[in-house]
Amino acid sequence: MKLHCYYVYILSNRYRNVFYIGVTNDLVVRCHQHSSKLNAGFTKKYNVHHLVYFELFDYVDLAIRREKQIKGYSRAKKLTVIKSINPEMVDLYIDGIVKMPDQ
Repeated sequence: MKLHCYYVYILSNRYRNVFYIGVTNDLVVRCHQHSSKLNAGFTKKYNVHHLVYFELFDYVDLAIRREKQIKGYSRAKKLTVIKSINPEMVDLYIDGIVKMPDQ
């Protein structure tokens, strides 16, 4: 049986004033795609590629539900979620590696 992992993640721009929330099953690859601007769209247009938050899930339906929940939050509540694990809002994706936030 293959183990599946799904991530809900939040990216931000350099100034931390724009957020993008997504779901993926490979966080490293997805962060690389965003930082390399491989896909046209919101993250490329607004230069959003700093990983500031992520959560891990075993089931895709739970990850999608959480993504939708966070997307529905106000900006203030999104900031609270991010700062709960990453108070300084540092980029958690550096040189092809996703690091755990220092708490």
